[in-house]
Amino acid sequence: MFRSNNRKYNEIRPMRITRNYIKYAEGSTLMEMGSTKIICTASVEDKVPLFLRGKKSGWISAEYSMIPRANQIRNIRDSVKGKISGRSSEIQRLIGRSLRSVVDMMELGERTIWIDCDVVQADGGTRVSAIIGSFIALFDALNYLMAEGQLDVMPIKDYIGAISAGIVDGEMLLDLNFEEDSHAQVDLNMVMTAKGEIIEIQGTAEGKPFSKMNLQELIKLAETGIKQIIEEEKNIVGEIC
Repeated sequence: MFRSNNRKYNEIRPMRITRNYIKYAEGSTLMEMGSTKIICTASVEDKVPLFLRGKKSGWISAEYSMIPRANQIRNIRDSVKGKISGRSSEIQRLIGRSLRSVVDMMELGERTIWIDCDVVQADGGTRVSAIIGSFIALFDALNYLMAEGQLDVMPIKDYIGAISAGIVDGEMLLDLNFEEDSHAQVDLNMVMTAKGEIIEIQGTAEGKPFSKMNLQELIKLAETGIKQIIEEEKNIVGEIC
């Protein structure tokens, strides 16, 4: 099947991460994956949720949203609708879980890192791109705390990568853009550490079920993309573990 920019089936889109994109945040990035663009910020708050008070443990929480014209058709803001959409709620929980899985909360101390992801242009893979951009923003926020003498060691214990894969017109493809995703018979999102440990797999079929063999092949394909992403993260932030 023909892909834009003559991409191969196992090739990710061009990835670009601009650090310190927002002046006031302790950590921030403009995350670009192909035509998908997301602003990710990491903000430090010197308190924790009620259930963690007095336990000397920190917390990471995420919020995710799209600006109205991130898509081809204008979306109504959640604030206007009066509630967070089910999709946004699902994605922000995924981002939070993914980041917490590679951070030592005891070393973070009694503080909260708020991750905000605002999609300014959506062309597929927004949830996985948000995880990548948020990871770099989180690293920069924690590095800021270390430079200020508020942390003794870097709490991040491993890198994380995230990517989509799917079956489109019977062919397995890595890193789906919007057009490919909208025609996919199977859509899978995977989050994994540099050690090869899986944080989350989200796989769904459209129209008819898919086999265990297909699932294994998609996981293997996604893993190749995640390895590329983690190598890029290492080039950006250096060795952290």
